[in-house]
Amino acid sequence: MAVPKKKISKGVSRTRKKAWTRDCVTKLRNLVQLVQDKETGDFHLNHHVNPVTGKYNGRQVLDMSKDLNNITKIKA
Repeated sequence: MAVPKKKISKGVSRTRKKAWTRDCVTKLRNLVQLVQDKETGDFHLNHHVNPVTGKYNGRQVLDMSKDLNNITKIKA
């Protein structure tokens, strides 16, 4: 069985843990691309309809006046 030769200090173990966490967070951040809407400032997925306004690429795509559970598409 492998046994460490010396005790690992708290700082070293915390630094290693933080570096691993930071690496995972950056990978997740690069995986999900969020874009800020120019008009409202809300964040939404890149190349997707903004769920708050119902707009995509400056055009109204979803009719937001109706209930959110029954969203219908507008012919564009």
